[in-house]
Amino acid sequence: MEWMLMPYKRYFDFEGRSRRKEYWMFALLFAIVYAVGFTIMMAGGMSFSEYGATPGAGFYIGALLVGLFALASIIPAIAVQVRRFHDQDKSGWFVLLNFIPYIGGIVVLVFMCLEGTRGPNRFGPDPKDPANASAFA
Repeated sequence: MEWMLMPYKRYFDFEGRSRRKEYWMFALLFAIVYAVGFTIMMAGGMSFSEYGATPGAGFYIGALLVGLFALASIIPAIAVQVRRFHDQDKSGWFVLLNFIPYIGGIVVLVFMCLEGTRGPNRFGPDPKDPANASAFA
């Protein structure tokens, strides 16, 4: 659970590096919250009559939950993605690849799956080795 909430602790921190574990646990938190929100929307959501379907109270509660979570998570989501690029010794501006239609998201997904550079790089020390102790030094 700590890894899921770490991007919120580093809310507006675009410097440094983040491990794959931090990024993917944050993505898992997104999936869980969206699944719960959309389940609430669909379970208590629609009432059908002869005039058509009208949203019920559960729909609005789920939509509010998903909307507030998405709004509160925009900056941490971008920040953790920038730090993942930093972990690979790439500029944080690579986040803008997301705006390329069709292939941009796929390219960023591939980058998020790649391992970071070992040892310190220009963006900071290796997050997998916080003591920066090398076995062969």
